[in-house]
Amino acid sequence: MNKKRLLALLLTLAMVFSLAACSNGGQQGSATPAPQTQAPSQSTPAPAPEGGSQVEIVWWAFPTFGVDTGYEQELVDAFMAANSDVKVRLEIIDFQSGPDALTAAMGAGTAPDVLFDAPGRIIEYGNGGYLVPLDDMVDALKSDLTSESLVQTCTGADGTAWMYPISSSPFYMGLNKEALEAADALQYVNLEGERLWKTEDFVKMCEALRDNGPTAVPGIIYCGGQGGDQGTRALVNNLYSSSIVGSDGKWNIDANGVKALELIKSMYDNKSLDAGFDMAAADELQKFQQETCAMTFCFGTSSAITYASEDYTQISVPFPSDDGVPELEYLVNGFCVFDNKDDARAEAAKRLIAFICDDATWGPESVKRTGAFPVRASFGNLYEGDEEMSLLDSWTKYYGPYYNTRDKFSTMRTEWWNMLQRVFQEGNVQAQADIFNTNSNA
Repeated sequence: MNKKRLLALLLTLAMVFSLAACSNGGQQGSATPAPQTQAPSQSTPAPAPEGGSQVEIVWWAFPTFGVDTGYEQELVDAFMAANSDVKVRLEIIDFQSGPDALTAAMGAGTAPDVLFDAPGRIIEYGNGGYLVPLDDMVDALKSDLTSESLVQTCTGADGTAWMYPISSSPFYMGLNKEALEAADALQYVNLEGERLWKTEDFVKMCEALRDNGPTAVPGIIYCGGQGGDQGTRALVNNLYSSSIVGSDGKWNIDANGVKALELIKSMYDNKSLDAGFDMAAADELQKFQQETCAMTFCFGTSSAITYASEDYTQISVPFPSDDGVPELEYLVNGFCVFDNKDDARAEAAKRLIAFICDDATWGPESVKRTGAFPVRASFGNLYEGDEEMSLLDSWTKYYGPYYNTRDKFSTMRTEWWNMLQRVFQEGNVQAQADIFNTNSNA
């Protein structure tokens, strides 16, 4: 790889890490950041034992399975007990220094063999020529996936599979039950079964909250930055079953998307919704926690914990849609294998990943340790007896198209919240959507 291409990739990776940090209120990553730790050692493995009967691989592990639990070492020990020809050297990295250490290692040619990360970053590594294709593993998994769209999280622009997924979790809405009860607005929310509901009921709920609610702010369309922006996009895309990606693969707010934006603008005008011009998702979530708004558009398993409250009951619901069938955005967790120009190491690394993700004993437990839900339908419901987690697990079949790895995703995100501001402040929704479409694809 020439120096110009390498520099371009490293700059792209730095930008992706920055975007991920900005959107930690709900976009990717379900683990709690660990304390600062020492950067891992160089990943070049020790020479194989005499005779070459054992290969050594290196696994750099963010504490995705929990901080200081020792679970990663348990996995390594169990894998090596079942695979005596492989030695795994485990290096725990943290969310603060780890990304920089990884970028430096790729530049120096000392990347680890195995890494657990988010699709956006993994696809960047693959597109940059740093990874081993995992098409054989993903192809074998396709028939057992809980949602067909999960395949999109694993592949680059050319269709090559760079990631092997283990777990996922939907994004959804949160409601303040007591606030809705006080406004007689709970009648518009379906609390049965999977809690699917329609756009017209969402509108009626917001109007009831406006007219009778204990707070003057039913909900806030935050548009002061990109943090948690998947929440406002999911709302817009669901209201009239629109898509933000056109049939030609370009970013495009279609006619139904314009219709949804017009509805939101009218609700802003009649005060059944508010706009947060200087707010991102974390600000809106804080107001939801403090009961100064009655709903959040950026709920997920991690934010439900971070913004928990004992003062009222939080209700999880999918996004409302015109046909009552939502398309949810989601986060997904997975592994990649770095190409260290050694076929034996690559095959051993793939075996380790398969063991962690697919083993009948360790696979389900590893999924639960991520705090998310299995991508394998055959694993079933891992949260039997937990009503809330079982409900969220049932929504995985409603995953919509995954576009976080598409070209110009970061450009689209900036254009999104700027477009929302213009819709509220200037009106003429079609014109604002046209500007978004043009600039996002520029």
